[in-house]
Amino acid sequence: MGGLTSAVIAIAGVVLGWITIEIACKPCLEQGRQAIDRSLNPDYDPDDDQNVDIRAPLNPSSSLPQDSDPNAHTASSAPKVITIS
Repeated sequence: MGGLTSAVIAIAGVVLGWITIEIACKPCLEQGRQAIDRSLNPDYDPDDDQNVDIRAPLNPSSSLPQDSDPNAHTASSAPKVITIS
């Protein structure tokens, strides 16, 4: 009976571990699975991809607004006073 209990606990641990990895790495696994599906599809042609722009920024959400100056300094010319109490 002890062997059966150990086997059930081991199988449950493997299943929970697999579920944890699937949830934690979901975006990466989905991209990999899509790439595998494309490579196995004989009708797929990479030249047909219309949404690929090689000049697009890698992270478009981090781009600066048009009215901001990246070289602008926010520090004032007054010296900083540190008080110790």
